[in-house]
Amino acid sequence: MVIKGKTEVGGAAVRGSEIRGELAAPPRVRAAVRMAISPGRDAAFSSQKSALSESPRTKKFPLTEEELFYMNCRAAYLTVFKSSLENIISKEQLYLALQHAGRNPSQKTINKYWTPQTAKLNFDDFCIILRKEKPTSKSELLKSFKQLDVNDDGSILHTDLYKLLTKRGEKMSREEVNAIISLADVNADGKFDYIKFCKLYMTTIEQCLKTTVEKLEVDSQLKRQQFGSHTEGSPERDPSPVPKPSPRIIRKTDQETFSNKGDTRSSLMATTRKFKTSVSFTIIMGANSNRNSKLTEPNSIKEWQCVQSKGCFFLEEDGEIISHQYRMQIAQRSMVYLTIKPLNLSQVEGKPSPWISVDTALYILKENESQANLQLMCFTELRNREVFGWTGELGPGIYWLIPSTTGCRLKKEIKPITEEAQLVYRDETGELSLTKEFRSTLLDIFEVIDLDGNGLLSLEEYNFFELRTSGEKCDEDAWAVCRDNFDTKKNELTRQGFMDLNLMEANDREGDPRDLWVTLHSMGYNKALELTEACPFIIDIYADKCKPRIKAVHMEACSGQLEKAICKSVLNKGEARVMDGYENIIVHTYKRDTWITSVIENKSDNKVIIHINNELSKNCVNNRGLNIFAVEVASKSTMVCQHVMPLNERQEWIYHCVYSLVS
Repeated sequence: MVIKGKTEVGGAAVRGSEIRGELAAPPRVRAAVRMAISPGRDAAFSSQKSALSESPRTKKFPLTEEELFYMNCRAAYLTVFKSSLENIISKEQLYLALQHAGRNPSQKTINKYWTPQTAKLNFDDFCIILRKEKPTSKSELLKSFKQLDVNDDGSILHTDLYKLLTKRGEKMSREEVNAIISLADVNADGKFDYIKFCKLYMTTIEQCLKTTVEKLEVDSQLKRQQFGSHTEGSPERDPSPVPKPSPRIIRKTDQETFSNKGDTRSSLMATTRKFKTSVSFTIIMGANSNRNSKLTEPNSIKEWQCVQSKGCFFLEEDGEIISHQYRMQIAQRSMVYLTIKPLNLSQVEGKPSPWISVDTALYILKENESQANLQLMCFTELRNREVFGWTGELGPGIYWLIPSTTGCRLKKEIKPITEEAQLVYRDETGELSLTKEFRSTLLDIFEVIDLDGNGLLSLEEYNFFELRTSGEKCDEDAWAVCRDNFDTKKNELTRQGFMDLNLMEANDREGDPRDLWVTLHSMGYNKALELTEACPFIIDIYADKCKPRIKAVHMEACSGQLEKAICKSVLNKGEARVMDGYENIIVHTYKRDTWITSVIENKSDNKVIIHINNELSKNCVNNRGLNIFAVEVASKSTMVCQHVMPLNERQEWIYHCVYSLVS
């Protein structure tokens, strides 16, 4: 969240920007203006239904939402490529294709889907991305521009626009800003008319989509062209196209891909593909099945030295989970007892926080010659209620602690919120104050971001919060301003200081809570001030010979090193079954007391596609949210296929999964 304006704090006028940085243009604004000056600006779309409303075919045979979605996906893709069988092979191509689909991607969005490991994306990946990245509406775009309109007159001075677009966030070049300022239709008298710009922008991309789709309708060569794993059929009625499995992210994003209604058109295997071979696992787990391997504390633990750190799992918009990651130093060989559990913030006795049921785990990797060379040492596989732990001996050295949750229980919220909580109000004197509910929420947030639990926020702790909520860090100079104007102790921010900082933001916006909600949503809260898309946790480390040291160093996606660690642990401890007739393809299944993890190992020289069917499982939920899906496993690699947990731990649950090799 970015603060602007000024407020009186401790008798001094302090601008929020002095602490949080100058106001930056929202990513949606930057994306829109970049698109307006891009070479492909004449071929984007956003209003899908209006674009097809006059098509003769749609008048005769109304399209379903699914058909409409894929028609528009294909229209956008074929604006950039000659065939939907061509691959996206660069960030620039991905950026252009998403622009044509009206998605206005920021650089952060592009980096989310095009990582250093990405070599290519296909049409199916493109469709999956479009499901996750919704098109920007005119009202959303206007709302983003309005945040920059200091005079509230529908325009922005060119001098201000230049500063906003080049100084903060994803900086634009001088040439890019000059190109925007030179657009005659939306610039006059040294001002940029963003209301005209938004209207022109939306009209242009809507009209261009309509033109592209109409061309697709009449071009018989394009109409017959195969895309994904399907071809379009009868000219009277095209079947609903469904993506084929695609590299790295082959999983269907919607239940209709494997419909229970028996619609063969929507099955991944509805084409000529057949299974070459299959292997199945059936595991029956009893109710409360953690009784046999209960975690117990060492007898002499009261004499051991202890350190503690907090952290949090955050659920991203695309379903990815990120969390703090840590470095731990052990000075001499010691017996170590290490635990992780959800952090209970409830103040009501007997009523724990709702995220207490979220599973947690901690993987311990030893740093050898470099950070890139990490060796899996152990993980917290024993359990006592919500606590997961490990006891064993560790030698001196540097260790990485990587928290993990399966994603079976930390998922996107579905229930609608009927009433938005009030964050601020004006008292009888007209002064702005924080509501009781919002103050309580802020105290909980303080508790979560106070990683060392000393009741104060250091600059490092505060910057984890800043990176999560605004994407930027607070530097030493800004922290000095904060220290001079808010309650601090030993250069660290107190709870009251944190409250005053948020009250200042509310005053800067004259009671407008939009920036406050940005912060709350980033921290996992919904409009009812319920923490639904995050799970705070706490780590305790005991050692008998020395005092361990722990420091949070990153907040990253639960992938990469974690994926490798999970794969290695499952290969070491799980049951392996070879695909009949395909000895290089192995399915590993590891049964823990609380969940089951499967890993697919592909030792062959070619990539393989594995079809997974969980339909006969009982009282189960998996991290993918689908009973049937497919994954692609690269050659000479392993990948985590799925995690499965009981829906109700108090009842027996049956894991029955069939893994089939697709021909």
